[in-house]
Amino acid sequence: MRFFPILFLFCCVFGYSQNYSKQEKQLLSQTRKLDSLMQNNDSKILELFEKDVSFGHSNGWVQNLEDFKKDFSSKKVVYKEIMQAEISEIKNFKNTFSIRRKIKVSGLYKNQGFEMNLALLEIWIKNKSVWKLWSRQSVEINQ
Repeated sequence: MRFFPILFLFCCVFGYSQNYSKQEKQLLSQTRKLDSLMQNNDSKILELFEKDVSFGHSNGWVQNLEDFKKDFSSKKVVYKEIMQAEISEIKNFKNTFSIRRKIKVSGLYKNQGFEMNLALLEIWIKNKSVWKLWSRQSVEINQ
């Protein structure tokens, strides 16, 4: 009888461990960098974007790169914490990867506090061995 709980624990721990390819590891490193730069309001974040990047926010707000730059510099949205909770899918086609992940965010929007859980779909393009974000769509997860 004691064998089954140990077997169950083993399956849970090792069944969900993921082996990522070299490209997937590079991509995941970029997503961590994106979250960190956004959380720290660091202008180096702009280096991670394709020039025709598009952001779709959970409230229906859509931004292009110029909109993002303006809002980022004005600190319209200031993130206090961005914590990745889950990676549910990584797919690739040629030099393009899509990644679905969930994050928990908190911060200020026009000086009003917010906290939410988001599901993200991000499209990353590899150009000259550098990963750049091309598109990002977020949806709020109500719990």
